[in-house]
Amino acid sequence: MSSGRHLVVVGASLAGLRAVEAARRSGFDGRITLIGAEPHLPYDRPPLSKTFLDGEDLPPFRGEEVLREELGVELALGAAATALDIGARTVRAGEREFGYDALVIATGAGARALPRTGGLRGVHTLRTRDDALAVRRALDAGARTVVVGAGFIGSEVASAARKRGLDVTIVEALPTPLVRAVGETMGGACAALHARGGTELRCGVGVSAVEGDGRVERVRLSDGTVLAADLVVAGIGAVPATGWLAGSGLTLDDGVVCDETLFTGAPGVYAAGDVARWHNPLFGRHMRLEHWTSAAEQGAVAARNALDPADAKPYSTVPYFWSDWYGARIQFVGVPVTDEVRVVDGDLAGERFVALYRAGDRLVGALTLNGQPQVMKYRGLIMRGASWAEGLEFADRRRAAAKESV
Repeated sequence: MSSGRHLVVVGASLAGLRAVEAARRSGFDGRITLIGAEPHLPYDRPPLSKTFLDGEDLPPFRGEEVLREELGVELALGAAATALDIGARTVRAGEREFGYDALVIATGAGARALPRTGGLRGVHTLRTRDDALAVRRALDAGARTVVVGAGFIGSEVASAARKRGLDVTIVEALPTPLVRAVGETMGGACAALHARGGTELRCGVGVSAVEGDGRVERVRLSDGTVLAADLVVAGIGAVPATGWLAGSGLTLDDGVVCDETLFTGAPGVYAAGDVARWHNPLFGRHMRLEHWTSAAEQGAVAARNALDPADAKPYSTVPYFWSDWYGARIQFVGVPVTDEVRVVDGDLAGERFVALYRAGDRLVGALTLNGQPQVMKYRGLIMRGASWAEGLEFADRRRAAAKESV
């Protein structure tokens, strides 16, 4: 590929890094600039609410020498992108303007903040390394903790608090947590882990106010309950980071709208990761995924397609995510929009189970609790379009093999 071309990647996280690496692996020997809002080198985000809260270190994916010398990347960190001009093919970040021949947008998503809490110390979201460090310090100090939102981030924060022996309450506005992620039945099954872990879970109640004199002191709920708190963590979802693209001409609708090749419709411009809402050919609809695996895969595909649009390849995937609570691992593959959910192994009240999801006559999802060896097998079945009957037959064979091995 021509050395006179310039690839600009906006977003210095996993998708952005994978875009840079894929460009070099594909033989691109032109300029690469990596723009990032944070001053930190690209790092892994899932540990922020998991092992990092438990005290483990969080090294960058690649050291600065590797990025600059081995991958030949110009780093532009610590200044967020503020504008894109698709006609002039330029990106503005801070006081600088970068011209591009090919562009990968990988700006991710930002955490939703609790309203009317600005300036109140002790109230946090958890999206960046600095966020997680502040939460970890508060937990280490023994903070009375209230988590707003019983999703995966909030549940992992609660687990970290309980590991320290701290009292923690989760407040969830929905009657059942995780409905959009895993469905109502299995959302309830996952929520049961909180009781086993010693966390108080209050569902079907909202937050009326977060109060304190300069620092948080209490959380007032919609049912009149008042919870004492030194630390409040909001785990109420994320918003794709598209504000800087307003007026650019790109189609923005819960992310940057892309076709199946991650192409945005603007010459040379592709998107990847949490910010991309692309057409997934496997399920025949647009999706925006906030998952590690898809971010890594999309970053690589977007870079290759941006550099060689004439040979652009579609990106299809079976969504996959995992979460660690109270020493247990939850894993999900597929989509939760189904006609039936069936437990095919284990017990919802036990320490492990496998549940399958059906849409029509097709296997479309699988949820496991402590079923690490199995979940990727089901992902492979879903990827090749397996029927519901095939999924059940596979589950029967797995159970029979497990009995024989005992």
